[in-house]
Amino acid sequence: MTADAGNASSLDRAAVLGLVREQLAEILEKSPDEIAEDIPFTDLGADSLALIELVEALEENLSSHVAGFHIDDEDLEGLLSVRDAVDYVVAKLQTA
Repeated sequence: MTADAGNASSLDRAAVLGLVREQLAEILEKSPDEIAEDIPFTDLGADSLALIELVEALEENLSSHVAGFHIDDEDLEGLLSVRDAVDYVVAKLQTA
């Protein structure tokens, strides 16, 4: 395995969860500790604008691991909770 190929796989699920919680906490002005994995975004007070901000932040952060990392707009409607977002990002990183 080359060093480049290891970049995406170096982000395990826990690291992705931490990143999602950290970014969402910043957007919603909450503590990452307040953001549980199984809580729906709506229960956290995250509206569609907050989710777009989250996607942009994740794309920016993850592009250093996977060049051109992108979350498709049509996939957003399927992301209803932190767990959904983490699972989606992990799956996308594995196929990168």
